[in-house]
Amino acid sequence: MRRPPRSERCSGNIRSTAPEWQAGGDDVSGTQPRADARRNRENLVRVAREVFAESGTDASLRDIARRAGVGIGTLYRHFPTREDLLGAALSTGLGALREEAHRGLGEQSPGEALFAWMETFASRSSVWCGVPGSVMEALHGGRPAVQAAFTDVIEAVADLLARAQREGTVRGDVDAEDVITAASALGWVSEKCGPAYTARLLAVVRDGLGVPRDGSAPRPLPAAPGLGAPPPAGTP
Repeated sequence: MRRPPRSERCSGNIRSTAPEWQAGGDDVSGTQPRADARRNRENLVRVAREVFAESGTDASLRDIARRAGVGIGTLYRHFPTREDLLGAALSTGLGALREEAHRGLGEQSPGEALFAWMETFASRSSVWCGVPGSVMEALHGGRPAVQAAFTDVIEAVADLLARAQREGTVRGDVDAEDVITAASALGWVSEKCGPAYTARLLAVVRDGLGVPRDGSAPRPLPAAPGLGAPPPAGTP
């Protein structure tokens, strides 16, 4: 069979055999300004945040691309996996949570600041259906893009926790990963059962993380491997 001339092959008469997700992406030939690609990426993240808030983190990526006004190929060019897009969409909120951990130290004792941060995290993470579960998976070996987005938050919580432990209000055998996992579990409860029940369970978690009031040693915890940040210098 005669191969069509180049002019026909490039004119659209021959249907592309590239996978659908590769079609319709950003022009990388140099004809499209980089600013356009950057705007596409920023717009995809903005729309993804809206769609995840409306439909949860399992929302259709095609719907996100359509609402952003780009082809599905453009979405996959910027974000090869759902986790990559989720990590980017979470970044803004995670930055605010990191700052919340730092700000709490200037307003409360370290222990109170830590528990206030957990309550804030539970409340905010439950806004998007599926985020608490994604966070727990990321902390314990899955969803590497989400895990990477959490690096700064883990470090901020580790610092806050270390201060609370030195203060003597939080037991010394828990780490930042334990705290964020517990806060994520509270977020899941908030997502499923509402904030009133979350407040009840937060009180239980506070007692579990706190040092016994009678001065006795807390019950030893079973070992739990984790991926959290190393404790800051000076941590007991």
